[in-house]
Amino acid sequence: MRNYTVKQLADLAGVSVRTLHLYDQKGLLKPSVRTEAGYRMYGEKELLRLQQILFYKELDFSLEAIKNLLKKPDFDLLQALEEHKTALQARKDSITNLLLTIDKTMLKLKGEIMLTHEELYEGFPKEKAEVYRNEAIAAYGEEQVKHSENHLRAVGKKGFEVLKVEQQDIVQKLLSLMKEDPKSANVQRQIARHYANIREFWGTAGNVDLQADAYCGLGELYVNDERFTMIDNKPNTDFAHFMCQAMRFFAETNLK
Repeated sequence: MRNYTVKQLADLAGVSVRTLHLYDQKGLLKPSVRTEAGYRMYGEKELLRLQQILFYKELDFSLEAIKNLLKKPDFDLLQALEEHKTALQARKDSITNLLLTIDKTMLKLKGEIMLTHEELYEGFPKEKAEVYRNEAIAAYGEEQVKHSENHLRAVGKKGFEVLKVEQQDIVQKLLSLMKEDPKSANVQRQIARHYANIREFWGTAGNVDLQADAYCGLGELYVNDERFTMIDNKPNTDFAHFMCQAMRFFAETNLK
């Protein structure tokens, strides 16, 4: 089992040596051994304990509160990690929403008009746009749909147009590759672009969750609902199956 000096542990955890000395003085993190020369040495157990301390500090717990939590006889490390994950995810979602609000405010101050609800569904008759939106809410939940719409409003009209033009280019390139194996390198390069473009529309680009199941589900939707692969106003069944296979392969090999 590896042991760490106080300097090595400090570098590994991204804290100062002085901080580790403070934790030792307060009885929060004691070294596993002290050498005859008085040097502190830390093992795997202390490494995990320090992780817990830093997690709780990130959640604004005081050192005294952290100490009391960790010394409880029924303290469960796995449960604590689950709780940290839930709390950090909530904080991440809150920060994401704040960033979207800031983006929208900046666009407004710069004089760029926000996308209206109608512009988000441009190209569809009003009644059909509402049907599609309600179907999306039923499939993904109202919160996810609103998040996507707010994200697109935040990128502004120019950004939205760039995404749509890129999507059209990707579709045209994939149409030209329909006779190739959906698993081929050429097809998968375009599918990677398609995946990135879709994530931008969803407002989830950069999220830790790679949404493998959601992306596969979209591929299935192409097959099950001809509206999603209309080419020149006509359903293209072959293209729908081609896309479904290519997207499933991409998800299985890159997103799991």
